[in-house]
Amino acid sequence: MSELKDRLRTDLTAAIKARDEVRSSTLRMVLTAITNAEVSGKQSRELSDEDVVTVLSSESKKRREAAEAFDAAGRTEMAAKERAEAEVIADYLPTPLTEQEIADLVTSAIAQTGAAAEGMRAMGKVMGAISSQVKGRADGGVVAAEVRRQLG
Repeated sequence: MSELKDRLRTDLTAAIKARDEVRSSTLRMVLTAITNAEVSGKQSRELSDEDVVTVLSSESKKRREAAEAFDAAGRTEMAAKERAEAEVIADYLPTPLTEQEIADLVTSAIAQTGAAAEGMRAMGKVMGAISSQVKGRADGGVVAAEVRRQLG
């Protein structure tokens, strides 16, 4: 079993004992999403820590997008709830990359792949080279925008 999944379960037990409603409901939801990912597909499998981080990133992104939608609709209390859940999930994700770190990684990926000469046609090549380095640490849209900026 993955260490991250064990840590989530342990923290869930602690949150329930501490009567921390937001944390316990968020951790339950995350563990359910992990279980769903494990049993999806033709046969069930145990997720690695890297796979768990992928699920956590996805859940975090859902919370961010929901908070923005609630803000746009004027439902500030629901937006605050979504942001609180996102903060709990963020505790289990690797530290996010800064814009400068993303720019530096993109620059080195372009140099490694020799994509500067090809321009925008090499975007997929650059994204493929950089995706494993930024997985769970940066939003794909932000990385893609930086790649476009440097190639374009």
